[in-house]
Amino acid sequence: MKRYVLRVISLAAALALWQALTSLNVDLWLRFSQFPTVTEVARAFAARMSGPDYWTDLTDSLIRILTGFLLAAVLGVATGVLVARSRLAEDLLGPVLEVIRPIPAIALVPVAILLFPSNEQGIVFITCTAAFFPVLVSTRHAVRALTPMWEEAVRTMGGGRWRILGSVVLPGALPGVFGGLSVGIGVSWICVISAEMISGQYGVGYRTWQDYTVVDYPGVFVGMVTIGVLGWVTSTAVELLGRRLTRWLPRTAYAPGARPSGPVRSPKPAPTAPAAVPGGSASEEARDEHLV
Repeated sequence: MKRYVLRVISLAAALALWQALTSLNVDLWLRFSQFPTVTEVARAFAARMSGPDYWTDLTDSLIRILTGFLLAAVLGVATGVLVARSRLAEDLLGPVLEVIRPIPAIALVPVAILLFPSNEQGIVFITCTAAFFPVLVSTRHAVRALTPMWEEAVRTMGGGRWRILGSVVLPGALPGVFGGLSVGIGVSWICVISAEMISGQYGVGYRTWQDYTVVDYPGVFVGMVTIGVLGWVTSTAVELLGRRLTRWLPRTAYAPGARPSGPVRSPKPAPTAPAAVPGGSASEEARDEHLV
């Protein structure tokens, strides 16, 4: 409870500082007199939520982000596993992907306008592209970092390629996959908002840009707060899903700054193997016991 209280206090202190700097029109180096106060933003937020446009924009942005992100998750995981497991796929797809990967997704807006017949499909394409590469890279590294011993064990017990994929590769790479998904959902929000500002008709980004063009600064901050809350909710959902699907992983109970409550006990020494005798029977028994 202390951690949650500290978080609430931190947020309240930030809002109080914002209110003080803007209401007192502080102009030192940063011009806080140009900012709307917290109360003005709260009134604009309440007025915006009472109308239908806010919920329409919210629904459109969520549909775009979820559609593009789910496509990126499926394509990124499949491509990452394929590139990591197949040298032929790496030679064929690797150069193309590495050339496209450094290009910012928002720079693909002209390409999306030329390729797709509607702005909606173009925004989904940009969102998918933004999340695809973080998922691809994380999945590729996670698959390559797997211990070869696990795959050899499945092959020894008669498992085939699909059995290895379902029992070793995908479960073992899940932590890395969800790391890429956590990064991808944040990048997707950045790009979908930017795409809505450039070529959208509805959405949180489109409405925020329209408020800026008519010099409605409280409305701009309403859009910024909405984007921040939506990004936090979706990122938290991805992390909770990742923890749910990786419950089999060992978890540490370490808390930063915590001290052990009791005396630290030294671990018991491991039993040593019996010494070898001239006949070699003791060493052979130890080896057999180790194999069993």
